[in-house]
Amino acid sequence: MLEHDIRPWGEYWVLDDATAHKVKRILVNPGQRLSLQYHHHRAEVWTIVQGIGTITLGEETKDYTAGEVAQIPLGMHHRIENKTQKPVIFIEVQYGTYFGEDDIVRLEDDYNRKTY
Repeated sequence: MLEHDIRPWGEYWVLDDATAHKVKRILVNPGQRLSLQYHHHRAEVWTIVQGIGTITLGEETKDYTAGEVAQIPLGMHHRIENKTQKPVIFIEVQYGTYFGEDDIVRLEDDYNRKTY
């Protein structure tokens, strides 16, 4: 059974959880966005598979469409936003030394979750 979690911005499914990596399928609902965040123990690669995701990487923000890939180095501030009326789905590949949800350092959050 795949791990599945509902979040205020959408939901995700864990497709693979191994020692050296974790893979998620993430759906961002229309008009929603993830927190502006970074990680101490992992880098990520996001591949858009459906919709248009507006991704912030450091100081740069741009739209990504199906097939486009965002590389997120360890420690880089990042966020994805869905400014459209259709869901955005992307595959997130995490690699590093630790993949727990408590390695999310939130800098800004629309849903009043803990920030640091």
